[in-house]
Amino acid sequence: MSIAPIGSVTDVAALGGLPALPALPTAPTGVDGGFGSMLTSGLERLEGMHDASDRLAVQAATGDLTDIHDYMIASTETSVATELTVAVRNKAVEAFTEIMRMQV
Repeated sequence: MSIAPIGSVTDVAALGGLPALPALPTAPTGVDGGFGSMLTSGLERLEGMHDASDRLAVQAATGDLTDIHDYMIASTETSVATELTVAVRNKAVEAFTEIMRMQV
């Protein structure tokens, strides 16, 4: 019994072509785009999460909230988002400190 070797594939078009890859997102440019606006929008989303969590906490305390799991989910999401934000901030400060230590 012999097994035929696999030949090389040189013509991809003959196989029907490759599927198109999705377009990569472009980096924001200009005054309105960039790192600063991305940072600002992220902090605004975090603040919105805190507001929603606080509103659900008040509803849970007053008895107006029928499903306590809504509050628990919002509270946990807010906690995780805050921890992530603090970790990113700490890494940014650490990187800045390391850059400032570099000798020119």
